Amino acid sequence: MRELLGPLILFAAAMCLTPGPNVVMVVASAVNFGFRRAIPHMLGVTFGFGSMVVAVGLGLAGLFHAEPRLHAMLKYAGGTYLLYLAWRIARADGTASGATRTQPITFVEAVLFQCVNPKGWVTAVGALAAYTTVEENLLQTSVIAAVLATACLSSVALWAAFGAAIARFLGRPALRRAFNWSMAGLLVVSLVPVFWSA
Repeated sequence: MRELLGPLILFAAAMCLTPGPNVVMVVASAVNFGFRRAIPHMLGVTFGFGSMVVAVGLGLAGLFHAEPRLHAMLKYAGGTYLLYLAWRIARADGTASGATRTQPITFVEAVLFQCVNPKGWVTAVGALAAYTTVEENLLQTSVIAAVLATACLSSVALWAAFGAAIARFLGRPALRRAFNWSMAGLLVVSLVPVFWSA
């Protein structure tokens, strides 16, 4: 495993730093609510993704292969949840006051989203297929999960910092609304690969 650590780190950086649904949501959250209020979202993404990698490594992918209807149920429930999150992003307004003020995505919501994140599944399955052997599966899965979770946390923190930085350029309500609807649209577009084969 030690000789594969370098390539694994490069793989993790490439997969986690490039934009995907988590990045879109974290940037939108930081733009609307600031970096500090996006921290539970970032931690939820990291914990959920790391847990998903472990679950896949310990046989969840085999369960879905054996019972495709379970995977289909998860896919459609997840798609519905993703649409709900896109709606929340579109309606986000961290500058509003009173009862109209929306809330950032919570830790639990971010954890749950990892179950339906298509890029997360591709990353987890790809890493486990490339960097594990039959002999030390538990140890290798743990190392892969730790590396991917670390890369994930670094990525969402970096992108959230970017979101917080550009927030000052989106001070006008019309610009903020346009940004939020754009981010929501990107999140909906990310559903296409999930349902392409459905």
